[in-house]
Amino acid sequence: MRNVRQLLESKPAEIHSIAPGAPVIEALRLMADKGIGAVLVLEGGKLAGIFSERDYARKIALLGRSSADTPVRDIMTAELHTVAPDDSVEHCMQVVTDGRIRHLPVLERGELVGLVSIGDLVKAMIEEQQIQLDHLQRYIAS
Repeated sequence: MRNVRQLLESKPAEIHSIAPGAPVIEALRLMADKGIGAVLVLEGGKLAGIFSERDYARKIALLGRSSADTPVRDIMTAELHTVAPDDSVEHCMQVVTDGRIRHLPVLERGELVGLVSIGDLVKAMIEEQQIQLDHLQRYIAS
């Protein structure tokens, strides 16, 4: 089974982030421009939280707050589940399932090195299952 480091190597290295004091509308524009569902919140180069579409829906839209006047820090998720580069895809799937989350920041020795999504994890698991099926089919055919 693949690990997080291998997943990150197959993805673009760019990490999209925003400052905690930025208005929510700026984070939404960044997410729309990049076609992503979440953006990391960095303060002084350190991970402070994550802002997702879910945060917007539950903490801005439903509460009638203003996207232009509300800073990201007021609605971001600050208590994060993180993983390490050597963690397995299976471990990550368990974390996202148990935590009911969609994005996992990847930290190595306390430094942010990437982000994996549930989509990345599902894709990796499907690829692994296909490899196993191919091996079994070749074994049966021989």
